[in-house]
Amino acid sequence: MAHAHQETVHVNVLPPDRAKIKKLWMTALILLIITILEFIVAFTVPHEYKDLRVWIFITMTIVKAAYIVGEFMHLRYEVKVLIWSILIPMIFIVWMLVAFLYEGMAISNVR
Repeated sequence: MAHAHQETVHVNVLPPDRAKIKKLWMTALILLIITILEFIVAFTVPHEYKDLRVWIFITMTIVKAAYIVGEFMHLRYEVKVLIWSILIPMIFIVWMLVAFLYEGMAISNVR
């Protein structure tokens, strides 16, 4: 009988990178704090200040979205030219949408 050749596999397990784990938890904590602030605004700002509440939500959403894009899509660590090449067209697109909505509402009010 032939002897069965048994292979052993040696797995090199890297120790956990504590700096990356700490950074991930810090990111989760910052996003949690912003979300808690959104809930506080939602349940404590009176209904008379509806416009203020909406603008606070919009601001917090933009801050949270920018932080997520910066951290998880690694845009924060890119060169400034790449950041501006993404940011400037996005500003024009948002401006275009606001302008179209404003003009559309003005046209519907005329009719």
